[in-house]
Amino acid sequence: MDNDNSLEGLGTISVRAIDGDYPRPVSKSIYDEWGEMAPEVRDLAITRWLIVLTRADQSDIAVGDLSAHAVWYGPTPGSRSLNIGISVVNEYRGKGIGSIAQRLLAEELHRQGIVRVEAQTDIENFAEQKALESAGFKYEGTLRKAQARKDGLHDIQVWSHIYSGTTDAE
Repeated sequence: MDNDNSLEGLGTISVRAIDGDYPRPVSKSIYDEWGEMAPEVRDLAITRWLIVLTRADQSDIAVGDLSAHAVWYGPTPGSRSLNIGISVVNEYRGKGIGSIAQRLLAEELHRQGIVRVEAQTDIENFAEQKALESAGFKYEGTLRKAQARKDGLHDIQVWSHIYSGTTDAE
């Protein structure tokens, strides 16, 4: 990848595709306390990536994972974007891993022809907002009362990473 993916004192961050059965690293977040899930979500096609930290001794450790699902803004192939999500193992949060991983995933999805990559986060999740901005995402606005979690309705922010090259869709 073009940009530096290393974190001083930690190692190098990479992302790699995994299937739905691959064991994901365990992390806990107040933003993941969903409550009862809608039955329709079971049919949602989700792709996943593992976030890997390669240390100086060349050993790898899984420090989180990413997911993506399609969002359609019209019936044409160019109207498809991917909405990404991230989870980082608690002990590795706050080190810049999320920023690098989300940038790497956005770049990979752009290489695959996806013009618009988007992410959403709770309006109070300041760490994720900072990570998205560092990853090159731009804040677009707030969706009021758009996300229901176990404790009620929440406002969420929408962020996007747009492919800057020329595509047939432009």
